Amino acid sequence: MTGGYAIKNYKTRGERVLSQIPIDIKKIKKEDLNKEILRAGLIAELDAINLYEQLAAMTTNKNIKKVLMDIAEEEKTHVGEFQHLLLQIDKEQIKELEKGKKEVKELTGK
Repeated sequence: MTGGYAIKNYKTRGERVLSQIPIDIKKIKKEDLNKEILRAGLIAELDAINLYEQLAAMTTNKNIKKVLMDIAEEEKTHVGEFQHLLLQIDKEQIKELEKGKKEVKELTGK
């Protein structure tokens, strides 16, 4: 841990990765496959954002920090792309996002 940040490494088949697809794609119903692919993409992008922001927080080099934060910003755009596609094909997700927004407003008044 450096500067309050820890980078976790997970292993799959001997290779280090930050995240794994949380399910076995082979077991997914054909009609759910695209949703699971998009969710796996979201997970990967969120992991990338965390990684780049953690690395940026650890470095004292301003140029490295600037580039890492720029890359993290690009990954956030990718999150938006995956989310947009997911919301086009998963109407239940739209309903649940709205419920989540409502609950936060009720709990926080914002």
